Amino acid sequence: MRSENTPFTGGPLDGRVLPVLVGATGRPPKVYTVPVPGHGRTPPTVHVYRREPGPAGRLGLPRGWRFAYDPEGEIGRALKWPWTKAR
Repeated sequence: MRSENTPFTGGPLDGRVLPVLVGATGRPPKVYTVPVPGHGRTPPTVHVYRREPGPAGRLGLPRGWRFAYDPEGEIGRALKWPWTKAR
């Protein structure tokens, strides 16, 4: 598997560049989670980052990807397809 150095913005990983595994299409995952174990009385937490297009290049096209911190922290956001009905 291939990995790319991807910058992180916001949250505890702000300013860091970490290698992230990319899929067959060359894109990193849409959601990147960072589990933090609890110490003593503090419960374990999970920090959530969402993929965004990177900074624009000379032609205005995004170059690569970056991860932005999601303070809401919703890991499983369901897709809403127009042809499915809520039952």
